[in-house]
Amino acid sequence: MKEQYIRWYTPHLSREFEMLVFGHGGYPVIAFPTSLGRYYQNKDFGLIDSVAHLVDSGQVMIFCPDGIDSQSWYNQSIHPADRVRTHIAYENVILHDVVPAAQRAAGRPRVGVAGASFGGYHALNFALRHPDKTGYCISMSGSFDIKPFLDGYYDDNCYFNNPVDYLDGMGGGLLDQVRSMGIVLGTGEWDSCRQRNLEMSAMLGGKGIPHFLDDRRWCGHDWNYWRDMFPYYLGMIKN
Repeated sequence: MKEQYIRWYTPHLSREFEMLVFGHGGYPVIAFPTSLGRYYQNKDFGLIDSVAHLVDSGQVMIFCPDGIDSQSWYNQSIHPADRVRTHIAYENVILHDVVPAAQRAAGRPRVGVAGASFGGYHALNFALRHPDKTGYCISMSGSFDIKPFLDGYYDDNCYFNNPVDYLDGMGGGLLDQVRSMGIVLGTGEWDSCRQRNLEMSAMLGGKGIPHFLDDRRWCGHDWNYWRDMFPYYLGMIKN
């Protein structure tokens, strides 16, 4: 596979930011790392190799941005209000730096987003908040409620980054855009986040949002299962 390492200064975090890019063309997919993961995690754990045939054939390009969970949601040294504000700054890097780079590289108006475990939260939250930029969302073993990271604190920033809350109130043109998106929730009978995916599927269905809930047998919450899921889900993307 063609692989590129990219580093740039982003004003949204006021520091250098890193990313790996795989492929030479096709539909652009932004793949978030899992909890506390870095930009090289999806490569190191074989998730990128599992879709090498799709990358090499030009069906997809994969963009692996860095994660900053240790500075945001998992950062117990700062106030919960600052945790979510740090997350919003990270989202701005994705929205204003990574998405335009992916659009330019692939020549596409929309991108896909994907992730496993907490990366599944990042993917779904970004997709629901920015459906004008997102054509596909793939969440594997995701968890979608960020209240456990907030120590009882809650404000508007928390609400609008907590899909299990804001999805219920979504309407109008934003909801119409979400309904046009391809959404996959991948889980399995041994997945510690299975119930959360069943509940999210019910929420999406209640809002009339088409999606695919893939509830697998003999499937749990680990990289070997996600390596099986990811090629199947990426193969659903229509160029």
